[in-house]
Amino acid sequence: MSSSSAPSVPTDLPTTAGELARSGHPAATARSVRTELRDNLLTRLRDGVDPWPGIVGFDRTVLPQFERAVLAGHDVVLLGERGQGKTRLLRSLVNLLDEWTPVIEGSELGEHPTEPIIPASRRRVAELGDDLPITWRHRDERYAEKLATPDTSVADLIGDVDPVKVAEGRSLGDPETIHYGLVPRAHRGIVTINELPDLAERIQVALLNVMEERDIQVRGYTLRLPLDIMLVASANPEDYTNRGRIITPLKDRFGAEVRTHYPLEVAGEVALVRQEAHLVAEVPDHLVEVLARFTRHLRQSGAVDQRSGVSARFTIAAAETVAAAALRRAAVTGEDTPVARPVDLEAVPPVLRGKLEFESGEEGREAELLTHLLRRSITETARARLAGVDLAPLADGVSALEGSRRVVTGDRVAARQVVDALPSMSVVYTVAERLGAAGTEAPGPLASAVELALEHLYLTRKLAKDDDAEDGTVAYGG
Repeated sequence: MSSSSAPSVPTDLPTTAGELARSGHPAATARSVRTELRDNLLTRLRDGVDPWPGIVGFDRTVLPQFERAVLAGHDVVLLGERGQGKTRLLRSLVNLLDEWTPVIEGSELGEHPTEPIIPASRRRVAELGDDLPITWRHRDERYAEKLATPDTSVADLIGDVDPVKVAEGRSLGDPETIHYGLVPRAHRGIVTINELPDLAERIQVALLNVMEERDIQVRGYTLRLPLDIMLVASANPEDYTNRGRIITPLKDRFGAEVRTHYPLEVAGEVALVRQEAHLVAEVPDHLVEVLARFTRHLRQSGAVDQRSGVSARFTIAAAETVAAAALRRAAVTGEDTPVARPVDLEAVPPVLRGKLEFESGEEGREAELLTHLLRRSITETARARLAGVDLAPLADGVSALEGSRRVVTGDRVAARQVVDALPSMSVVYTVAERLGAAGTEAPGPLASAVELALEHLYLTRKLAKDDDAEDGTVAYGG
């Protein structure tokens, strides 16, 4: 994370090594990163404070394993398919660091005033003593993240000889000619490497000493730097990625390997959408549930390449697309409050089809498959939410409507038109109550609720529906 995003250093904190030692501040004595993470995690667990805010669906599976790894002081690799929240979980580790920690002012590696590790810092500590200037680093500045790419070099991660320093007159044998890379600069912090198998194997080798002996080697230099870092990584399962692998010696150095997964329950998928999606219009819960079920069916479909997975980002993007369809309709029809309706679900397959990988042999059937699974999801959601409600009177009442009196919906039909066309009967209000649309004067929620019931009746062959391809409307009724 960039230092520009960190808050300003509080003015009441010590500014020299002597002041720090006399202050009695808990950070006056250096603690290792692993001890810091362990202590703060235990404090949160004992106090009943959620250590992982924003992490959904891992409570009884991933998080207990991850917490045990942190308490054990292990480097961790998270294995899972795309869109399972691996990076988000790793980033949340930073919240377990102390908010502020003292560092030697001007130090390249952010060393603690009592534990300098590079020659320049050791020299300054010896020369200045209690007058050594210190500053304070926020925990956000103690997290470094690197996306592994094939062009990542040893210099990026570990370091290289700095030609500018050599040109200033230092000899090549002088360790102060080294420009340190990402890993040593994260000293006393956390280093995350995303998509670790994409890192070339010769570059992975450069991490072996860092993880085991905690020293670094740069172009023949062997510097015994007691680096204090926690190295964590994410990767897709080896049977998915064809781009590379984690070499066995590096894999052996990770103390813990934790498998992630997609939400196990529909409710978890819904909660994830509600937390992550940026919705430009109201999307009722029953529509979010339809999308959650749709995603889950895609993950179980033999026509979809399950090695690449169906990301949680698919569900989030689907909800955002449905909200956008509602907002567009509101602009066209002049509605004040846009509310998504089942008709807006039709926007999902054509827009998000490209986010899926289909098995070979499915060419030309993609649209048919997506439509089938979406309709199945609508039916399952309606059955679950309207269980016990007798919809037969609604089917009979709407079937009796003819001509211009039929219930018409579409991407250019306002909610008020849908509501005004509904027959006056108690089942309409029962449906509204079941789907959270009761007690509001706005037509949007009621139109959305009853449309779900009507579409369910159509899909179960209890109600007729006519599609008008020319004007993009559908009409329920006789």
